[in-house]
Amino acid sequence: MISLEFLLTSLVVVLIPGTGVIYTISIGLTRGRMASVYASLGCTAGIVPHLLATILGLAAVLHTSALAFQVLKYAGVAYLLYIAYATWRDRSAFAVDGSAAQGGAMRIMVKAFLLNILNPKLTIFFLAFLPQFVDPASPRPLLQLLTLSGIFMALTFAVFVLYGLVAHAFRRLVIESAAVQRWLRYGFAAAFAGLGAKLAVSER
Repeated sequence: MISLEFLLTSLVVVLIPGTGVIYTISIGLTRGRMASVYASLGCTAGIVPHLLATILGLAAVLHTSALAFQVLKYAGVAYLLYIAYATWRDRSAFAVDGSAAQGGAMRIMVKAFLLNILNPKLTIFFLAFLPQFVDPASPRPLLQLLTLSGIFMALTFAVFVLYGLVAHAFRRLVIESAAVQRWLRYGFAAAFAGLGAKLAVSER
């Protein structure tokens, strides 16, 4: 049975701004409504490997193996810094181009997917989070875990789409102001770099 506590806790977790949220908002502002939906799909899909790792017990390996954790962590740091640099340099992202969202749909989703999959903290989080809501007396704990995972992913997608749509509502303001474009580009680049630095100094 899905508890209200699980739903509320999951919603709070999803609402907290992180790498995926920042990326989705930046895409909603710069690429438009549909592009933000693609980003939301990619971020949600990026959760799947972490959930599978939790189910298969790989999260425990990451938790106990310093080397495995560090390798995945620094891969994530490198990718975040790459995104920060690309955002800083890319002025074309703020151009009004209706084909950008459609032509770059797969690219947007892949970027979003990689942002989430290269964060080892997510795997550790799911290892600690999901099992708390699984009934130990349940005859099918795996099914219960998969159900909870599916609900968490659905909440993630819905919230990220909402973030993207709200960002899109302010898109015209961004497009019409060169100064706003410049500061947003710098702001998003700094945010990605800051998240990379935070991940770099994080412990298991």
